[in-house]
Amino acid sequence: MKPPRSHGRQSVRATLKPRELMQEAPDYADVWQARIITLFPELFPGVLGASLTGKALNDGLWQLHTHDLRTHGIGKHRNVDDTPAGGGAGMVLRADVVGPAIEEAQSHARGRWPILYMSPRGTFTQSMARDLASCAGVTMLCGRFEGVDERVLEHYNVTEVSLGDFVMTGGELAAQAMIDATVRLLPGVLGNAESTVEESHSSGLLEHPQYTRPATWEGHDIPPVLMSGNHGEIAKWRQAQSQELTQSRRPDLWARYKKP
Repeated sequence: MKPPRSHGRQSVRATLKPRELMQEAPDYADVWQARIITLFPELFPGVLGASLTGKALNDGLWQLHTHDLRTHGIGKHRNVDDTPAGGGAGMVLRADVVGPAIEEAQSHARGRWPILYMSPRGTFTQSMARDLASCAGVTMLCGRFEGVDERVLEHYNVTEVSLGDFVMTGGELAAQAMIDATVRLLPGVLGNAESTVEESHSSGLLEHPQYTRPATWEGHDIPPVLMSGNHGEIAKWRQAQSQELTQSRRPDLWARYKKP
């Protein structure tokens, strides 16, 4: 029987449940880390504990740590929020609660380690995912209610990021999506590194259509050029398809792509 793989770092039993993958372990200088500040640490790893990201977490290719915002709450009831200054609906996460949580998370930081806040005022792109993958790690603040005291964002030079032009009840799902987009770019996570080169957004264009067997399905055939074996013509076809799709579906991307 072969010994369990440790990758020179840590051996983790394959029978571990997703939440158990996150049990406290030593911080390794060569392992990318995500530190999540949240009121709901039990939501992690969530989908990150499955498929390729889960296997990579199991294999020690990256680490995930949560920091419970409630432990920094104020008073007997561990209050984390208060009413907005100037009036208005909802509640705002307090600076004297979020600040210590960030300090706790950043005490583990090394090298280039940005702090991100899940916010509808920001953006998130494939190029940002690539940049995060080149960092030593990232700290993500998952907001709730009406948001977080602006002074925290200014004091810690926090970058606001968003999945799109819509509002969610909290930042946990967005954080998981952004981590997934980043972790898959780390060395060794994907079996075929070339698969990240041709996919949507990597070249500024949407990805070309994909096909596989059977050659004919429900009266629809695979485009003949893909069955020709002529790799030069296949490459031309794929490039033309990417350009056509981008121009018709994402004129904003097409404009940036065509900009000299």
